[in-house]
Amino acid sequence: MRILVIEDNRDILANVLDYLQLQGYVVDCAQDGLGGLHLAVTQDYDLIVLDVMLPGIDGYQVCERLRNDAGRDTPIIMLTARDALDDRLQGLTAGADDYLVKPFALSELLARIQAVLRRTQGSRKRVLQVADLSLDLDTLQATRAGVPLKLNPVGLKLLEILLRRSPAVVRRDTLEEALWGEERPDSDALRSHIHQLRQVLDKPFDRPLLHTLHGIGYRLAERADGR
Repeated sequence: MRILVIEDNRDILANVLDYLQLQGYVVDCAQDGLGGLHLAVTQDYDLIVLDVMLPGIDGYQVCERLRNDAGRDTPIIMLTARDALDDRLQGLTAGADDYLVKPFALSELLARIQAVLRRTQGSRKRVLQVADLSLDLDTLQATRAGVPLKLNPVGLKLLEILLRRSPAVVRRDTLEEALWGEERPDSDALRSHIHQLRQVLDKPFDRPLLHTLHGIGYRLAERADGR
């Protein structure tokens, strides 16, 4: 299982990272809110451990953006040094699944992670859908109007990202980073993959769902304006 830890305290981050890796988890980390939000939106995680007090944007904002803007239902455990009831309620209202007060024992964090995963694994949505287009995340089968779509691995990844962000616009550089990381191919590679995706996704059907915003990026929605 993959876990994302967003924590700006380097000592806490290192301890949590080492401990969770010893427990068999694959762990990514970020030390600021925007960096953590970017990873959480562009990558798939089974759970996020999220500190409240972060540089850039705080944990509450990260949580709200994940839930409301990106439509992500990844389980979130919030970490904070503040034990006031209002702080805990704010975290839960923002969309957190659990709340752990610092200082904490690593064994307690592990127990909370395991408990949240038990509660959420069976109930999380595993199908992404826009209009008559859907992608089953378990089988990686895409269909439109009930017709199976044949996509290569890059096309499937593109479709997943666009579906998760719909109806928001996904910038070209965001897509390129999600697909290829820092070793990006030439500038025509993304355009070529988008063209192939559009041939499968839209050409056989009455109305397009994949829209280009020239010079900016791409949007998957029923209408070009996203409404």
